Amino acid sequence: MTRLIALEDADFDWLGDEDAPARAGLRRPPGGVDHPSVLGVIRRMNQRLVASGCHRAWMIVEDNEVVGLCSFKAPPSAGAAEIGYGIASSRRTRGHATSAVAAIVELARADPSVKTLVAETALSNPASERVLEKNGFSRNGRRHDSDDGLISLWKLVL
Repeated sequence: MTRLIALEDADFDWLGDEDAPARAGLRRPPGGVDHPSVLGVIRRMNQRLVASGCHRAWMIVEDNEVVGLCSFKAPPSAGAAEIGYGIASSRRTRGHATSAVAAIVELARADPSVKTLVAETALSNPASERVLEKNGFSRNGRRHDSDDGLISLWKLVL
C-alpha cells in the first residue's frame, strides 16, 4: 500500500547521499529517488512550504521504500494549489504516482484553503497525463515551456 510521509529537511541528506543516515525503517530504491539537483530544488520548495505553514512535501513510500516524492509546489493562492510528483525511474509504471496523487487530493479536500488543484504535464509524458486523468483532473489548456516544450494544464475542482 502506497503512503505519504512528510519530508523533514534531514531526509534530503540521505536521499541524495548513500553515506548519510536514513530515517529509521526507510530505504532508497535502486538508483535513488531522483538526481541531486532535483532533490535540491524540492528541498528549497519544502523549506518555503514549511515556513509558510502549508503542507510539507511528501515521500511516496511503498513497503518502507521511498519510491518517489510529491508536493504542493507553493502554498495555496486564491484557493488553488499546484501539485507536482515524480517516481524513481526504477519504480515507474507500478501505480505509485496514481496512488500518491489520490492521497494529495484527499489531503487537499480536507484543507479549507484549497478549492482547486492544478498541475502541468509535458506532452512527451503521457504516463503523467494518465495519472491526472485517473484522479479526476481535466485538461484545462496548453502553454509553451522553455524547458519542456508544449505542456498541458490540468485542473480539479474539489
